[in-house]
Amino acid sequence: MRVAVVGASGYVGSRLAPELLRRGHEVVATRHRSAADHVTAYPWAGDVEWRRVDVQDEDAVIAALDGVDAVCYLVHGLDDADFMERDRRAADNVAYAVGVVGATRLVYFSGIVPDLPDDELSDHLLSRLEVEEVLATADCPVLTLRASMVVGAGSTSFEVMRQMSHRLGVVQTVPAWMAGSVIQPVAVADAVWFLAEALERPDVTGHLDVVGPDRLSYVALLRTYAAEARLLRVQLPVWLAPVGAVARVAGSLVDVPSGTVQSLIPSLGHDMVGEQDAADVLGEPAEGRLGVAEAIRRSLAPGRAGDGTPDGAALDGDPQAPSAGDPPWSRHRSVLEWVWAAARGR
Repeated sequence: MRVAVVGASGYVGSRLAPELLRRGHEVVATRHRSAADHVTAYPWAGDVEWRRVDVQDEDAVIAALDGVDAVCYLVHGLDDADFMERDRRAADNVAYAVGVVGATRLVYFSGIVPDLPDDELSDHLLSRLEVEEVLATADCPVLTLRASMVVGAGSTSFEVMRQMSHRLGVVQTVPAWMAGSVIQPVAVADAVWFLAEALERPDVTGHLDVVGPDRLSYVALLRTYAAEARLLRVQLPVWLAPVGAVARVAGSLVDVPSGTVQSLIPSLGHDMVGEQDAADVLGEPAEGRLGVAEAIRRSLAPGRAGDGTPDGAALDGDPQAPSAGDPPWSRHRSVLEWVWAAARGR
């Protein structure tokens, strides 16, 4: 099968491409026309057909999807102030293009959306839901896979947790509005397995939740990370922590782009657990799903890409591990390195 991975230069796409290649599929990998050339560092970059595309341009999307059998849509815009409008327009272009080129399968990787009125959802979650609804109009079988936090070295949400855990010191203040929220993280290795399975199962439509086996509070998640990273950390809930202020502070403390962090933080006040487990429909990975502790442990394994450690995006690598193609902000820096870089304005 010829599969287009729209957003292959992103984190999940970088781990999905080798999974599809391992299964014997041909991969058409798309990236934005202005995307950096760092994607050539992915070990599989020479094994796919690259096509540059601006998803805001309908004709360009049609051209990029020409000749494919299935499409996996992984594009999410959080940095732009008008990301909701841009995501809506891009989804409309993809839904239309799928019908024009005659693709027979469309899979979208989204976020778990709590069952709440729209006015109680963050813009981030509301946008994911709108994109899902637009893509569902495509002229082929469509499935949305929803996930909460994706655990893996290089994942945006994982890197925010990692960098905050290392930089906040022994006593970590946790806003009370998120401390008790329950989350069901999924290892990236399992996420890409479910995506590949979904692409091969056009009989399954609607939406399913891609989750790991553990449900835990955000405080418990932070404690699990600290234990696996061998950090002494104490979480202290605080009540006077407005969402906007927390988002701004978090954005200034990590290397992840500030706009992305500020868009993600408001969603942490919601429970993010699966209600329709994808495993009940698509089955389980051969060795079962990774628990949170093991997923974190593998993501923190000694060694970095380029030092002889297998690349996380290699066909024979561990998807949990870092890749040479991951963005620079995902490189772990010690507190001293971070302070020195911050002092120099980097």
